[in-house]
Amino acid sequence: MFITFEGIDFSGKSTQIQLLKEHLTAKGRDVLVIREPGGGEIEEKIRTILLDKKNLEMTSETEILLFSASRAQLVRKTILPSLERGTIVISDRFHDSTTAYQGYGRQLPLEMVKKISEFAIQEAVPDITFFIDIPVAEARKRKLAHGQESLDRIENMNDDFYSRVRNGYLEIAKSESRFRVVNGCEKKDEVHAMIVNELQKAGLHDV
Repeated sequence: MFITFEGIDFSGKSTQIQLLKEHLTAKGRDVLVIREPGGGEIEEKIRTILLDKKNLEMTSETEILLFSASRAQLVRKTILPSLERGTIVISDRFHDSTTAYQGYGRQLPLEMVKKISEFAIQEAVPDITFFIDIPVAEARKRKLAHGQESLDRIENMNDDFYSRVRNGYLEIAKSESRFRVVNGCEKKDEVHAMIVNELQKAGLHDV
């Protein structure tokens, strides 16, 4: 099973991924957690370029191609081989991030974004995607608590950008049956319980 988590920055994805990994591992399941961009030597080098706050001159076109290059490498070298072995793969972001961030956020043509993403992921389509939804104002509050110095290039974007990204995710959720929208403002244990329940309904009966 291939599970992906999506959301604007500071939505609590990483916390929920860790909770789910612990839950599934305790049930005896083989679980691999990966992140995007990243996951391998080449992918991590691309991640460094993408998130470096010094790279302010990076164009939106360059950005989407770098994200997709990292994803293509991750799919072929890690995701597909792991799924073939029966491992449950949990990814912190996947191609829906490109649609939301580069398509809606950067306002690149959505049809072009779709074609690039389809080429990068090939047959690696998630079985279920959890969109951890929080208002942009809540994300801003969490970002300020996080500290400005530690923010990367994309985390430094303004509220207007993040509003477009969030709206993009909500639009994707309307058309993709694998999407589950989860209220990220609830207590973390309650969010985790909702995620486990949705997985059970999706057919992963022994979670």
